[in-house]
This record gives sequence, C-alpha cells and structure tokens, in this order.
Amino acid sequence: MKKTFIAMMAMLMTAATAGAQDNKWLQDIRLSGYGMIQFQGQDKVTDKQNTFNLRLARVSLEGRAHNDFAYKAQMQINGNTSEGSSAIRLVDLFAEWQKLDFARVKFGQFKRPFTFENPMHPITQGFMSYSQNVSKLSGFSDRTGEHASNGRDIGLQLQGDLLKLWGHYWFHYQVGVFNGEGINVKDKDNRKDIIGGVWLMPLEGLRLGAFGWKGNRVGVGDKTRYALSAEYSKNDWTVRSEYIHSKGMGADATKGDKADGLYALAIVPIIKNKFHFKARYDVYRDEKAWSSAKIYYEGGLDYLFTKNLQLNVEYARVNERVGSHNYNLVDVELDVRF
Repeated sequence: MKKTFIAMMAMLMTAATAGAQDNKWLQDIRLSGYGMIQFQGQDKVTDKQNTFNLRLARVSLEGRAHNDFAYKAQMQINGNTSEGSSAIRLVDLFAEWQKLDFARVKFGQFKRPFTFENPMHPITQGFMSYSQNVSKLSGFSDRTGEHASNGRDIGLQLQGDLLKLWGHYWFHYQVGVFNGEGINVKDKDNRKDIIGGVWLMPLEGLRLGAFGWKGNRVGVGDKTRYALSAEYSKNDWTVRSEYIHSKGMGADATKGDKADGLYALAIVPIIKNKFHFKARYDVYRDEKAWSSAKIYYEGGLDYLFTKNLQLNVEYARVNERVGSHNYNLVDVELDVRF
C-alpha cells in the first residue's frame, strides 16, 4: 500500500511537471495537500480508549485546461495505528466546464451536492468531525451501509449562479445524477440517484438553502432525503445549522425506514484569523425517535500558528440514549497543509 501511495504521488508530480512545460494546454497547475494528526480519548464505560491516530493525509493535483476547464485529482491515505494498517484510495477525479457562471458542468467523482457542510474542507469545516447527520445521511458512513465514500459519488452535475446584484450572486442551484454506489465503484443495478439543491444569498455571507435526494438501490429500496440549511459566514465569524430527514431502509432493517438529525454551531474569533472559540450542538436519531438519539454537546478552541499549521482542542459531553450511556470525549488535532 505504501508503494502504491508513493507511486501515485510520483505520478501526480510528473503530471504537474509535464503540464508546466506545455502551458498552452494546462495552466495554473497546483500540487498541494494536508495531514491531520489526532489524539482522542473517551471514558465510555463499555468502550474506554485513548489513542494517537493519523486521521488522514491527502495529496491533490488541480489546475485548468484551455481556460474553460478546471480539473482535480486527489488521493487519500488513512492511518489506523490501532490495527497497524492503512487504506489508500482515490477520492476525487473530475473535470468541470466553467465558461459560464450560470451553467457549469462537472463530470467524474466528486462531492454530492447535498448540504452546505458536505463539500467543506475537513479542516475549515471547523470541528473534530463532520456532524452526525451529514456523516450518516450524506455518504460518509452512510445509514444505508454503503462503503465509506467521504460524501462523494460518480456522476454528472450542472450548477450555476444567477442574479448578481450589489457585488454578489443572489441565487445558486446545483443538480446531478449519480451511480448511488459511492466512490470507485460502477453502478451495480443501473439505477441512479438524483441530488440537487438551491440557495438564496440575500446578504453577503448569508446562505439559506434547501436540498433533495431521490434514489433506489437493490436491497435498500427507495431513498428520499431532504435538508434545510442556513449559514452566516463573514469577518471570521461562522454560524451554521442544518436539518436532514431521511426515509428509506438502512443497513439494519430493525431500525425502521426513517432517520433525522440536526446540528447548530458557532465559530467566534478571539483574535481575528488566528484564535477561535467554537461550540456545536449535534444530534442524530437513527430511528427518528428520541430513544435512538445520540447527542454531542461540544466546545473547543483552535489556534493558527501560520496559515499552514493549526491546533484544535475540543471537549464533548456525549449522551447516547441507546444503552443510556453518558460519557466525556476529548479530541486534539494538529493540521498541516503543504
């Protein structure tokens, strides 16, 4: 696996060098990446643990071709020090025609156009993990039992921005057709997922959105999801909340066909662009009943030594209604960009 990762990095670097020599075809080539180093501990009675972990590392190559097309290829390696193993996989490979602001076409493997949080960078999303509802209902460790796909799938998407007034667009739309299987897998049943969303931006920094997802898989049946989203992000302040509802059987049929979740968060600058306080309320109900709820009450700090080096410290009080577990969780992460 290590040889595979090294070979892929070498291939990306070779492509970047070759592209730089032929700048008529490829422009603005960038090779970049980041790593996330983690310590996490919890005192749950049935699962006490404290461990250092290499959460993930990514290397990506992106740029433009003939001005109108943007492209990206990104590899990920996950560290798992408890088992001494790792997983390497391709997470992104796509091209997008971007000549027209109101109609851009993306083709390949990329983030599903569902929720505000799903497409966000793992570091800038702000917390030790994506919220539970996004993780369970957007294709990370999905309720359907789909293999872990980092919120991505293979497909074709149309998106655009409309109504530019007072220096910013007021309306955004996006809609795509996808295999419904997750990353690096062909369609197994010839059925497709349709996913899309729209949002309004009446003020700079403010987004109000709604998303929908319709699919059908053999062994799972119909899947219908929607999300309602709101975010204000400006001057280093971020306030965001999203509710997701899902109807359709999960991998565990005994849990019924409905689930939902909600999160609300705030990231507040103590020193602008340097030091932040953050808090999040995060609840997920795997059976759309409070008896199945898992709730995180989170608070933390992050500090940017430079734009490429960030330290995050978080505490969470976790309430699991199943089994009546209440426990404490501490997460410390050092994030490095290059």
